[in-house]
Amino acid sequence: PKQPRGRVGVTRRETRDRRPVLGVTMGDAAGIGPEVVAKGLADPAIRRLCRPIVIGSLPVMRDTVRWLRLPLRVTAISGHGEAVARHDLAVLDPMASGLGRYPIGKANRVCGEASVAFIRTAVGLAQDRCIRAIVTAPINKEAINLAGHRYPGHTEMLGALTKRRDVGMMIVGGPLKIMFVTTHVAIRELPAAITVNKIWKAIRLAHTALHDYFGIRDPRIAVAALNPHAGEGGLFGDEEQKKILPAVRRALAAGVRVTHPLPADTLFGKALRGEFDGVVAMFHDQGLIPLKMVAFGTCVNLTVGLPFIRTSVDHGTAYDIAGKGKADAGSFREALMLAVRLARRDKPRRAGESRVLAHS
Repeated sequence: PKQPRGRVGVTRRETRDRRPVLGVTMGDAAGIGPEVVAKGLADPAIRRLCRPIVIGSLPVMRDTVRWLRLPLRVTAISGHGEAVARHDLAVLDPMASGLGRYPIGKANRVCGEASVAFIRTAVGLAQDRCIRAIVTAPINKEAINLAGHRYPGHTEMLGALTKRRDVGMMIVGGPLKIMFVTTHVAIRELPAAITVNKIWKAIRLAHTALHDYFGIRDPRIAVAALNPHAGEGGLFGDEEQKKILPAVRRALAAGVRVTHPLPADTLFGKALRGEFDGVVAMFHDQGLIPLKMVAFGTCVNLTVGLPFIRTSVDHGTAYDIAGKGKADAGSFREALMLAVRLARRDKPRRAGESRVLAHS
C-alpha cells in the first residue's frame, strides 16, 4: 500500500478550523460499508462537527456516491492536511492500484486484503497524531482470513497493530455502556472461557472508559452473573463463586465501585434506570440483547485500551443488502458523533493510562 505523505496544502483558514479530523475506514467494499460511509458523511450536521477523511478505495467511493445520487464531490487527497471544501468527500486511497473485479455481497480475498490496508493506514495516521480518532465501517472476518490475516475481528487487529494486549469492546447505546468479558464464543465453551483475569480485565477497562472517556469521577459498575439467579449459591453453577467473585474482590481492593455478580434478568433494568454507570457482561448476547432492545440501529462500538480513540458501527457487512441502497447509516452517524465528543475532551488520557487503576 502507498504511504500517505505528510501535511500538505494547509491554509491559514484551515489552521483555525477547530473541527477534529477523523479518519473513516471504508470497510469491506463488498458489503454496506461504502454505502453507510457515503450516506453518513453526506449529512451536513455531521460535517459541521468534524473534518472526515475516508481511508478507502477512491473508485468505490466515487461509484457509491454516484449511484446513491448524494450531493458530494469525491476528492482524492494524498495527505491528511489537504484542504477540501465542505461539500467534498476527501478520500485517501492507500492502494497502489484499484481493487479490480470482486463480487458484491460475498466474502472474498480482494476486499479482505483492502479492508486490512485501510485499517493499517488509519492506525499509522492516528499513532502519528495526524487524525484525532478512527471511525470504522464494518469488515468481514471470513474475508480478512481469506486474505491471510488471522484476526477474529477489528478489536484484535487493532490491539495487534498497536501492540496493546489490554483492549476490549464496550458497546454504547442509549443509557447503557456495556463491557464484555468474552465476545464471539460458543455457549458450550463459556464456562472455560471465563477466567478471573479476563473478568478483572473487563472491569478495569470498563472503569477506564467510564472515568477517562466519559468523565465519570467515581463510576458505579455492575457485574452480571453467568448463571440464572447468580448461581443460587452453587445450585445452578459455581462460576460466580469460583471466578466472578474473586475478580470483583480484586477490583474492590483497587478502589473500584463494583457490585457482586447480579442476575442478568434484573441487572439491565436497573442499569437502564440509571442505578449503574456501566455493566460488565459475561458474553456476547447477554449484553447485546438488552442493548439492541433499547437502541437498535444507534449502538456504537468503542474500543478501550488503544492509544487513540476508535469507534465503530454495531453491525456487520450485511452482504444480503449490499449494493441495494437499503443500508441504514444511523449507527455510523452515532459512531462519528461519539468520536467527536471524545476527541473534544480537553486533555483525554489515552485508554489504559488511568491514574486510578494500575495493572494488578
